[in-house]
Formats: sequence, structure tokens, C-alpha cells
Amino acid sequence: MQKSSLTALAREQLERAHTSSSGRSSSTVYGGHEHRLRQTLIALTAGQMLGEHENPGEATVHVLRGRVRLGAGDTSWDGSAGDLLIVPDRRHTLEALEDSAVLLTVAKR
Repeated sequence: MQKSSLTALAREQLERAHTSSSGRSSSTVYGGHEHRLRQTLIALTAGQMLGEHENPGEATVHVLRGRVRLGAGDTSWDGSAGDLLIVPDRRHTLEALEDSAVLLTVAKR
């Protein structure tokens, strides 16, 4: 059994995002290419966005810190710390409305 502090990892990744020219940073918490399930902690500084991209499988975004906007076409959903957003099965974006850290969970097809 392994244990990870998502709070500590979120703080660390936000610090890295602040020093990165892209304003973002990420770390795989669980899984990887050899697993169906993958969990990735993503940190974005305020105003940064993950541009429109496809959904590789069933996915959720758990907001750990800050506020984000998940958008798909003309529809968007705002989330703040503690919220769980279901990622739509179509092209979508993720924007940080303030410095934010999220846990992306994907079950690949």
C-alpha cells in the first residue's frame, strides 16, 4: 500500500507552475501508460488554460485548490475546491480562474 498527500503535492506543483514559462505543472499520482486508470495532479496559475483536446476515456476533475472552468462547446461548468466535475465525452478545455490544482482521473478506453 502507498499513501500520498495530495495537499502537499498540489502545493509543490503550484510552486513549479509559478516558475514555469507555461504557467502549469503536472505529476502522475497513479497509473501510467501500462494501466487503464491514470490519476494526474495538474497545477495551473490563474488565467492559464489546457487548450481544447479530446477525452481519452471516462474522466473526472476533482478540484483540490482554486477555481477552474471546464468548457465544451457553448457549455461550461465552474468548480471550486472540493467539487468533482465530470469531463464530457467530447472536445473540452480547462481554464484556471485563479491559481488552481486539480486531480484528473481517467479510465482509458
